[in-house]
Formats: sequence, structure tokens, C-alpha cells
Amino acid sequence: MLSHTLRHASRQCQPLARSVSPAQVAAVRTITHSTTCHSQRRHYAAAATASASWRPVSVLDDWVAREARPISLRQLMVFGRSLTESRLISSANYVRTELPSRLAHRIRDMQQLPYVVVTNPHINEVYDLYYNAFDTFRKIKEIKTIEDNDKLCSIISKTLKSHLTVIPKLAMGILECGGLMNPQDLDKFMNTILKSRISRRVIAEQHLSLTETYNSPNFSPGATLSESDFIGEVFIKCSARDVISRCARAITALARSTNGPDVPIPEIKILGHLDASFPYILSHLEYIVGELLRNSVQAVIDHQAKQASPSETPPPIEITICEAQEHVIIRISDRGGGIPRDELPYLWSFSKGPQSQNRLKNLGQVPRMAATMQELHIEEELGRADLKTPLYNQESFSSPKTPRTQEGSLSTLTSRPPNLRLGMGLPLSRVYAEYWAGSLNLHSLEGYGVDAFLQISRLGNKNEQLTTRASMDAV
Repeated sequence: MLSHTLRHASRQCQPLARSVSPAQVAAVRTITHSTTCHSQRRHYAAAATASASWRPVSVLDDWVAREARPISLRQLMVFGRSLTESRLISSANYVRTELPSRLAHRIRDMQQLPYVVVTNPHINEVYDLYYNAFDTFRKIKEIKTIEDNDKLCSIISKTLKSHLTVIPKLAMGILECGGLMNPQDLDKFMNTILKSRISRRVIAEQHLSLTETYNSPNFSPGATLSESDFIGEVFIKCSARDVISRCARAITALARSTNGPDVPIPEIKILGHLDASFPYILSHLEYIVGELLRNSVQAVIDHQAKQASPSETPPPIEITICEAQEHVIIRISDRGGGIPRDELPYLWSFSKGPQSQNRLKNLGQVPRMAATMQELHIEEELGRADLKTPLYNQESFSSPKTPRTQEGSLSTLTSRPPNLRLGMGLPLSRVYAEYWAGSLNLHSLEGYGVDAFLQISRLGNKNEQLTTRASMDAV
């Protein structure tokens, strides 16, 4: 009834729309589906007419009508392999039109959340960030010159920095709204919005990296890169063993920082197809492997401490690399006692679980988060070699023709203590794994340990996995 009345009123009194944001109008329409009482509905309906800047719905509708254009790692490599001015400008215009379209889809998703969810201060802040970014990018005119591209890159960099608050804000909002929506719907929303976030950062950072390459004094237009090079953010020949080894060193340093220098740290063994390689974005793989190793190492340490007569030498963590025709599978096996039974149903959930309140409290201590391994903060003497610079070595992997940015995903602007458990490592790692059409699964043996299986596309020919369009229904 309320929904019908509001629709009728909006047709009769168009000026009212100028004081109502799309999120507020959408929220009032969806409030009829919530479980709040009648007096609350009247309160929210009144709140929707509160003063706010006018944001034309029709503009968003036009962009939501456009489907996102998914890309693959191979496309990124082929396009950037022989870089010229025209290709760089073409990349700029792809970014210029693709970013507002992908932002519009996620804004529409947020508009369709129940009112009590969309008005959560954390989610509302993310909404404002998204809408302001959408409004900025949609107004950028066609890129025609290198100077135009430099201005675009400046806007992209500022936006990436301002959006470092998105992950912790979303996570806190989702946890606070856990009882207001179906948990499965909240997790689906979170997965969709995080995959979209990854996709936007991929195309944005790829273009920034290509621009950096083009502007390098050693760059030769049209030069073909070798297999040992980066093409933008894509490492053409990513060695699984090298990435795991670097992550293992970093996680060992983190474990010593967290548990003290006298606590025995389990050895990390790497077995199997040690020469396996594939094209990938290093920051994605480092995050996944780093989080899995971090969980395994800490589980083994904690499990050993609970034993009646703890051994001085904890059981090792074994990592097996298996290279098949189309996939590389990385198995991480630990003997850390397995996952507690009460936590098993919530392993992949952002919104539910027995540790929800602790997670919420800890997230409040992390104002910005890039979701990279480099943002983990440890004592300077332990972390200087492993975490204060990217986990890959620039001099080892980059030729002079392909300079690498040291900031990566802007992780130098963020930090978080290693002992701060956010409860997001596993679900966010799965989002990263599935983004490039891979998978991440865990098998727990209660009282013994855990096997984690990470599957990665070996050929780089799989398109990014994201929702290409939000609902077309205007709000």
C-alpha cells in the first residue's frame, strides 16, 4: 500500500524528486518487504523526503542499460604486448566508458536493498563513494591526446585511493545488517560487489601501468615484450613455486611477529610440478596464497600449543603444485587440527558466524584496506625484506622496457596488524580465485588438519567472472 501511494505521489508531484536521492526512493519502495512495524515504515517514508542533492535517475538508467564488457588475461596481454599511442588512447577510452557502466550496475544493486540496509552508515558511505565516482567518470569527454590521458590517469589514481575504505566499510555494514536480510542474499550481494570492485581495479590499474610504461624514457613504441616481462599488471610467466616461496617467507615473518621469536614455526615444503607457470596478476595470487598459508601456519602453532606434550618441531605444511593441460592446482595441506565444527557452515560467509562481533570490532581498526599481502604491518626488522616492498622483485622480473609501479594496488597507503583477525580471508580469497574462472575449496579433517585446493586457469583465456548488468528496473 505504501509503495503504491509513493508511486502515485511521485507522478503527481515531480518537484519532490529533486530532494530525494535514488537510494532513498529505492529504499522506501523496498521497505514494504522488510519486517519493520508500521510506525517505522512511516518514519522511513518521511526520512526519504529529507533534503538531499538531486541525482537524476534517468542518467543511471542509461548506464545500467549497458552491459559490462568482460576481458581475459590473454586479451590484456595481446592488447598491451605491442604498445603504441593509438592503443594507449584506445585503452583510455575503454576505461572511460567501462568504469561508469560497472559502477552504475552496483549502484543499482545497492538501491534495491531494503531501506534498513541501505541506510546503514557504512553501506551509505560506500553508496556515496560509488555515485560520486560514477558521476565523475560519466562526464569525462573522449580521450584524444596523451595529455587527455594524463588527466584521466590523475582522476583514476585519486579514485583508487579514496575507495580504499570500501572493503572494511562494506564488511562492517554487512555484519551490522546480518539480522535484517537473508544471510544468503547478503553474501550474494557482497560477492557481486567485491568481484565488480576487483574488475574495476584491474582495468584501472592495468591502464595506469600501461601509461607508466609508455611514459618511461626507455620505452620504444611497438616493441614486443618477452615472456619474462609484465604487460601492465599481468605477469606473463608467473611461477607458482616463486610466488609460494615469497609468500612463505613473508608469512613466517608474520608468525614470528605475532607469536614471538621463541615459538616454533612449521616448515613450509613445496612439492610437485615446480616449473609450472601461467599468466596472472601477482597481487591476486599473493593474496590468496598468503591468506591460506597464514591460516595454516597459525592453526599448526595453536594446535601444537594445546597438546599435552607439545613437540619442539611442529609438523610441516606441504604445498603440492599440479600442472594439467588447462589448469594449475595448488594444494596446501596442514596438520593444524582442522576447522572447529561450529565455524564450518560459515567459512565462506561475510555476514554470519560465531565470531561476527569480534570481526566487527576488529574491522573498526582497519579504516582502509587494499586486500593485498603488502598491507600487512609487522615489526620493521622482521618485515623490511618481505612486506615493505612488493613480494615480487622488480629487478628480477621486469625489463627496462616494462617498469613496475611499487605501489601495486595502493597497498602502501594501508596497513593492518598481523594478529588482527578480520574473518574475511577465506571468502575474499574465493572471490579472487573465482574472478578469473578458478576455484577455491577446503576439506577439513576434524582433529587432524585441512587441505585447501586452489585451481587456476593455466592459459589465461577465461573471461573475468562478474555480473555484467544489474536489474533494469528503474527505481
